[in-house]
Amino acid sequence: MAQEVKTLADMVLRENVQILDGVDTWEEAIRVAVQPLVDGGFVEPRYIDGIIENTHEMGPYYVLCPDLALLHARPEQGVIKQQVALTIVRNPVRFKPEGPDVRVLVTLAAIDADSHIGAMQQLAVLFGDPDNITRLAEAPDADAAYELFVGAPAVE
Repeated sequence: MAQEVKTLADMVLRENVQILDGVDTWEEAIRVAVQPLVDGGFVEPRYIDGIIENTHEMGPYYVLCPDLALLHARPEQGVIKQQVALTIVRNPVRFKPEGPDVRVLVTLAAIDADSHIGAMQQLAVLFGDPDNITRLAEAPDADAAYELFVGAPAVE
């Protein structure tokens, strides 16, 4: 069994936080959002394909609310090590024609069903307040976005 990750700070490296002007398609959004995890050796390149294939099959299951997507696929689709990446796109992307617009893309690489639950609870608290999503989307730079993201209250 994997060791439980209790906080976002345990799962997010600063180099996995990026801000982009925009992307042309939802597929490109997935590619650029997952690429830091590929580059860091946390997921195999096929993890990108897995999320795109899953989207074609099931729709954008990871769009949680306006402005927020939690990109993920199953661990067996290419996860090597547990990690999270944060990508902010200034010009929103739509994962289906009727929306909603998304500017904050959180990519989760989970090695199993349970070890990331603490970090996910912290994400739920962070994103339970829509103002926090807006603050992230409008962060002045990647350092500020990282601090906002990992500074979310831990869940006891």
